[in-house]
Amino acid sequence: MSQPVSEEETSKRITEFIRERFLDGDPQGELEAGSPLLEWGVLNSLRVARLIAFIRSDLGVPVSAMEINPDNLRDVRSITAMVTRLARAGA
Repeated sequence: MSQPVSEEETSKRITEFIRERFLDGDPQGELEAGSPLLEWGVLNSLRVARLIAFIRSDLGVPVSAMEINPDNLRDVRSITAMVTRLARAGA
């Protein structure tokens, strides 16, 4: 990451990305930090690829193929934890 971003800001940016790109803006306001993205079908293989591209390009955090697994993609909270951990490891 070019500049450190707080975990809260990272979560906000990931949430906004998912709402805008995958949930048509989430008009019902249903997406929360603990919403089960895989169970709800919000994330599929194509969307995971788009999300990882966003994390790499917009958040500046490299994500290896080994990190792309259900535990790290379960919900916004776990995605944020992964991004924060990887950003700190790369700092």
